[in-house]
Amino acid sequence: MHLSTLDFIIIIGYLVGITLLGLWVGRRSTDSSEGYFLAGRGLGWVSIGLALFATNISTTQIIAAASGAYSGQIGDPGNFECMAPFCLILLGLVFAPFYFTSKVATLPEFLEKRYSPGSRTILAIMAVFAALFIHIGFSLYAGAAVMKVVTGLPIPTAILIVSVITLLYTVFGGLKGVVVTESVQTVLLLFGSLAVLIYGIMALNDQGIHTLAEVRAAAKPEQMSMIRTEGDYSWYAMLLGYPVLGIWYWCSDQTIVQRVLAARSQKDAQNGAIFCGILKLLPLFLMVIPGVFAYILFKDKLGDNANGALPHMILNLLPEGLRGLVIAGLLAALMSTVAGALNSVGTLVSVDLVQRLRPQTKDHTLVRIGQWTAAIGMLIAIAWSMQGDKFENIFKGINSMIAVISPPITAVFLWGVLWKRGTAKAALATFVIGYACAAFVFFTDIPAISGMVMGTQMVEGKEVAIQLVSGKWGIGFMMQAWWLFVICSVVFFAISLATPAPAKEVTDKYCWDKPWTALLGPFQGALDPRLLSAILFVITCAIYWVFR
Repeated sequence: MHLSTLDFIIIIGYLVGITLLGLWVGRRSTDSSEGYFLAGRGLGWVSIGLALFATNISTTQIIAAASGAYSGQIGDPGNFECMAPFCLILLGLVFAPFYFTSKVATLPEFLEKRYSPGSRTILAIMAVFAALFIHIGFSLYAGAAVMKVVTGLPIPTAILIVSVITLLYTVFGGLKGVVVTESVQTVLLLFGSLAVLIYGIMALNDQGIHTLAEVRAAAKPEQMSMIRTEGDYSWYAMLLGYPVLGIWYWCSDQTIVQRVLAARSQKDAQNGAIFCGILKLLPLFLMVIPGVFAYILFKDKLGDNANGALPHMILNLLPEGLRGLVIAGLLAALMSTVAGALNSVGTLVSVDLVQRLRPQTKDHTLVRIGQWTAAIGMLIAIAWSMQGDKFENIFKGINSMIAVISPPITAVFLWGVLWKRGTAKAALATFVIGYACAAFVFFTDIPAISGMVMGTQMVEGKEVAIQLVSGKWGIGFMMQAWWLFVICSVVFFAISLATPAPAKEVTDKYCWDKPWTALLGPFQGALDPRLLSAILFVITCAIYWVFR
């Protein structure tokens, strides 16, 4: 334990303060279901952007950003940050207009309007699964593992402390309490990450390293490059696979998009997504590149312990007091991810299940059901989080699961808004066939889930186990996502063309006439979403050019 009394006072003060803030801000949100689940549809673009960013940046991601850069190249984790703006541009320009004008409370509800009730049910089930087991479960374990390193708290104890505090202001504060606390947590997280970056630069300066060229020279070959030519994170795997994961995550996952659904105007919904895209460029500099600094400064001490890169920098470079603030920032990342997912679970169960089955359910009863759902969901997620030690690499474990969950949803949403000919039967078939394929991969190719492999092979005279889908066959999780998406897309197009076209009044309301129609229309001034998107696109491409 390397923390001082002042550090612990700051951490405890943060936990108490953020809980009270969430409870106070959301004290009246339980008066109505719209106020509780959608913050009264009154969020501006700044709040939406900050909340999207906070829900996305989990402790898992922060640790993985530094460890990935330490052990490999900055592009290994960096591409997950710098390709996100492209998906957020899609959210702002292509999807958000339909989400706002349809006035839906959940994305499964949108699918019912575009396709059928069956599609809504399937998506609601998958969204709850993703929230509990991916967004919350993994985040709790990874955050608790970090807390054990820096504070000495046992992992189960850390999980319970964070869970109880987050549950309090999520259950009683609703989405408004979640969004306000996420905004504060984003500022704290960015401040803490900036502190680590600055003190890392100062430590490099002390060793005579002052320029980017000198950093490249002191680092491993290609360590400062965003482009990898082989492996799970190769440029072609990222180019093909990331959009499949990214469109699901940023454009069609209830945990993330719920903030957009709560916008006070269409322009706020669109610009909130673009603003988050701008914020997503910061982790490359604030969270990824410090992993390279850790390699240069502490490789002799850390050795192969890549996951210790960020904790080591916090404990060895930062002064007393500032250490506490940075660790509070890590807690902020954990709590904001968990809070956002809990709120979405309550919304999905209340709106997509209870209200559909019992339309006469009173408004305040829906709120109570949402609160109880969040509490029960947290217990389930806690139980799952205790299995986190089965995954050798938490970040890869998360994305391996997303790679099999996302392709059917991405295909149904993407082609559903870009192609008017897409039909309800095609959407259902895509979900059924897509998830049949996903289940096969899930239960046979993720060792932490299956606990087995699918065959053996003689290698240098010894019998070794091999996996059927990846492993020896060399299909990494990013390419698995791509090929599953191809299968789902073929199913969607084939069955759409073989079944009667959907009603014109439906496609006119929920589909673009042409894919480029989203770029048309009168200019709206300096905050025009298309202008902001163009600026974001150019900046992101420039970053890739600098770190090519």
